Amino acid sequence: MAQVKPESKTLGGSGGMPLTQKRGSLFRDAFGRLIKNRAAVLGGSLIIIIILMAVFAPLIAIKSYEVQVLVDQNVVPEWITKVFPTMKPYARISNDYPVGADYVGRDLFSRILYGARVSLAVAFIGPLISLIIGVIYGSISGYFGGRVDNIMMRIVDILYAFPSLLFIILLLAFFRSTITHIQPGTPAYALSKLDEAMGGLFFIFVGIGLTAWETMARLTRGQVLSIREKEFVEAAHTIGASNLRIMFRHILPNILGPLIVAETLAIPGYISTEAFLSFIGLGVNPPTPSWGAMISDGATAIRSYPNQTILPALALAITMFAFNFLGDGLRDALDPRLRGTQ
Repeated sequence: MAQVKPESKTLGGSGGMPLTQKRGSLFRDAFGRLIKNRAAVLGGSLIIIIILMAVFAPLIAIKSYEVQVLVDQNVVPEWITKVFPTMKPYARISNDYPVGADYVGRDLFSRILYGARVSLAVAFIGPLISLIIGVIYGSISGYFGGRVDNIMMRIVDILYAFPSLLFIILLLAFFRSTITHIQPGTPAYALSKLDEAMGGLFFIFVGIGLTAWETMARLTRGQVLSIREKEFVEAAHTIGASNLRIMFRHILPNILGPLIVAETLAIPGYISTEAFLSFIGLGVNPPTPSWGAMISDGATAIRSYPNQTILPALALAITMFAFNFLGDGLRDALDPRLRGTQ
């Protein structure tokens, strides 16, 4: 018996256009494209693994990251000498340390695990601060336009003229070099104590937050300027919707994709900034481990014990590449021009 194909429904009779299936939401379509991007899936998987390792570091680490065993200075496991055969004549072998010990006998594996916490904290808190400040500032500037926009953007231009890295270095140097001279009870003393309690991360967050939002503000302003003249925004004005409702209900959901992509692509820059600050001694406070500080400590003996530098540098590079891969995938997935395509 021959099969009869069901008639497709048309719009306006037999000569009309065929009705198509309703498309999913923008983010559902974007997620479908994202999981088909192998590089993005690889980056996201690596990020999840790094997060899990950082969260469960106390359970994974064999030794405490701050315990010093001076008799085990610079010891390496046997497999390290096979990777770096030039170490065999002088290396002290100890398989009690998975990847070796540093110059004061601290376990490198444990310090790499805990160092991931510092980099991930910067990777997530830095963009959060930038988004909050930049989106609010840029939205106000782009939505109201005119003189408000002109004044607010000139302020951003002035802030852009000052080197952001130099500002962070001066901020850290000021509070940390004068902490003993700050009188108790003052706001500066309270901020210094808060930074000390957070292991030296507070002023890194403040420095990144105060210097990274300018780019986000400019991007948000440009997106708002392109959206505010659309028909659905004009319709919202016509029915008497408030400015706040138009901003949060109609404009922000339509510009959120590019903002998320921009911040994801900026995360490696935040991580490298923290690593550089720790490398020059202005990052986290010892003995809190940081990959940048570990690279700095190992650089003094890189010819003799390359594992002390190469392994934390490899962890830093893998993390930055993972966020780059994920950011590139999000950029392609959230491109409105690709919506509904496979």
